[in-house]
Amino acid sequence: MVGVELGQGLREVDIKKYIKVEKVPGGQLEDSVVLKGVMMNKDVVAPGKMKRKIVNPRIILLDCPLEYKKGENQTNAEILREEDWTVLLKMEEEYIENICAQILKFKPDVVITEKGLSDLACHYLCKAGVSAIRRLRKTDNNRIAKACGAVIVNRPDELQESDVGTGAGLFEVKKIGDEFFTFIVDCKDPKACTILLRGASKDLLNEVERNLQDAMSVARNIIKCPKLVPGGGATELTVSAMLKQKSSSVEGIEKWPYEAAAIAFEAIPRTLAQNCGVNVIRTMTALQGKHANGENAWIGIDGNTGEITDMKERKIWDSYAVKAQAFKTAIEAACLLLRIDDIVSGIKKKQAPGAGPSKPKIDEEGDADNDQLIPE
Repeated sequence: MVGVELGQGLREVDIKKYIKVEKVPGGQLEDSVVLKGVMMNKDVVAPGKMKRKIVNPRIILLDCPLEYKKGENQTNAEILREEDWTVLLKMEEEYIENICAQILKFKPDVVITEKGLSDLACHYLCKAGVSAIRRLRKTDNNRIAKACGAVIVNRPDELQESDVGTGAGLFEVKKIGDEFFTFIVDCKDPKACTILLRGASKDLLNEVERNLQDAMSVARNIIKCPKLVPGGGATELTVSAMLKQKSSSVEGIEKWPYEAAAIAFEAIPRTLAQNCGVNVIRTMTALQGKHANGENAWIGIDGNTGEITDMKERKIWDSYAVKAQAFKTAIEAACLLLRIDDIVSGIKKKQAPGAGPSKPKIDEEGDADNDQLIPE
């Protein structure tokens, strides 16, 4: 829903900005939904007078206050005659009336502003049958703009017909639990959405949200770079087998890095085998045998059963982008450690001269913090 075509086959997916996860305790996990639009934890300004349900609303989004501007710094106005005071008040009222008139010219059904909205402006909007929401977060406003096709306007006198959002199918304020939530849903081709999570407790909701974030990141990677590699350790084993072949054709000391990298790549299938609870050595030997003669590069471990099977048939895939990055990071980390001094060493504590190898001393809780690991 939130993927944007950049042209030339590139797609951008911003899951941070345009997918909002709203957690509402109560209800069951099964009640969670992805809304075709947005939802905010807000109510209309005047609940008794403004409509809480509008079908196909015209939405205007503002980034300016609908109230009289106070002076930037301390402003003093000296009034000599009593009538001037009423003139001053009238000027303030006219200013607000003027702003509201500019907005109402476009016949909106919903006006949403990020700043304040005075009682007088509320009165004018009520009279015109417009529902208003004030003090909305900037990020939420951006999301609504993406969902209903509106443009956020900074000054009411710059409003144009094209800035009015008409893409939403329904504006509705519902009460969930103790709080009111505003829904702008059933949008035509929304580029932003809200995922509403329901669950029994806050902890459960947090757990679901964490899993959801991981899942969305995976989906985003696939959309951005739609290449897949076989999962279940098949990719690592193939790379490992190729490195072993290559090492046999390299002369001298330079063959050892190839061997070391080949053994390191086996860690992934080995870990999978351990997690399945099968015999690790037998499974690894069988897998290495199948990959060494290059009969089928798709052979890997099915994590649920521990069987050695064809990953293509089981439809077990990994994202190419993540795999490539993991390989690069691992090799860079190894190079970094070796570059320091060709040796990776743990620093020993100083011993008194002449003392033989001391007995291993068991650290008690107290001394663990006071140890000086760095020699003076």
